Parts: sequence; C-alpha cells; structure tokens
Amino acid sequence: MFADLITKLLFLVAVIDPLGSVPVFLEATKRLDEAHKKAVAIRASFIAILIFLFFIVVGQMILEGMDISLYAFEISGGVILFLFALTMIFGQGKPESEKDLIKDYKHVTVFPVAMPSIASPGAIMAVVLLTDNNLYTIKEQAITTLLVATVVILTMFILLGATYVQKKVGEYGITVISKVMGLILAAYAVQSILMGIKGFFEA
Repeated sequence: MFADLITKLLFLVAVIDPLGSVPVFLEATKRLDEAHKKAVAIRASFIAILIFLFFIVVGQMILEGMDISLYAFEISGGVILFLFALTMIFGQGKPESEKDLIKDYKHVTVFPVAMPSIASPGAIMAVVLLTDNNLYTIKEQAITTLLVATVVILTMFILLGATYVQKKVGEYGITVISKVMGLILAAYAVQSILMGIKGFFEA
C-alpha cells in the first residue's frame, strides 16, 4: 500500500512537473511586485486543484455517458500521455513552450500559470486515468485526489520561492529535469497502452 502511494506520488510529480512551472511563473509575473507574485502563486494553485477536481468528477461521467470501454480509455489515454511526454522530451520543453503562450501580463493567474502550466492537458488525463471507477475504489480515488492536491500545494510553495529555486537550479537544470519527468511519463503511458491491449484481447 505504502509503495503504491509513493509510486502514484512520484508519477504525479512527474506529470505535473512543479519545477517546470518556475520559469513560466517568473516570466508571467515579471511585471508584478513581490506581494502580487505571491498572490498569483496561491490563487493559481487553488484554481489548478479545482480544475483537477472538476475533471476527476466530470471526466468519469463523460466516459460512462459515452459508454467508452475501460480498455479503449486505457489505450487512448496512454497514447495522449505518450504524445504529451514526447513534447516534454523532444520539444522546447515545458518552460519554453508555455512561456510563449503569455500575451497578457496583467491576467496570468488562470492562464498560463494555473492552466496549462500546473494543470496541463497531460496532467488532467493522468488524473482521470488514476481515478477511473472501473479500476479504483472510492477510497483509492479519494487518496489519489489528496495526492494531487499535495503535489499542487508543493508546486505552490516552489512558486512562492521561484526566484531562489531558479537561482539554485538554473533554467537549464529545470529544462533537463522536465525532460526526465517526460521520460517517466512516457514509460507510464506505454504501460497503460499495453494494459489496455492485453485486457482487450483477454476479454
């Protein structure tokens, strides 16, 4: 049980990638004073938690309403996560690609800090996969939801000390870590695809 919790926690850290949000946050808030930067970090983190909660609940309803099989969801979810992981590994990387999205420096809390920097499409898909009603009990889903909130709160504290973190790790170091996180995510995505294919043929 404990090992499973650690595995899920590490996976969520990989897919949410708290360190990868640091350069995005610093770029988005570069025209704000320290007080406003802290406010953005706190608000964006709680908005990200609400986004995750929304998809944990509504995502399952949509899947059940469309009568999508568990195997189809595992395969399609795995493919989407794998493509997302490839962009983390071979693309510009999370920090650079998301900094390019910033157009309005006055309103950055929701976009791009809360979404897609913290609550990215890949992270949302991963959370929906980890709380599937066909695979996990209500207790397991509640624990996963708490783990998601824990990682987002960890992200919030990292953003509150973003200047210090970037000074210590460096933007290049953050990019390297994001690519390693992408590699971990790719491995999970492939596992999800293989489980879906195996389940389909054994059904």
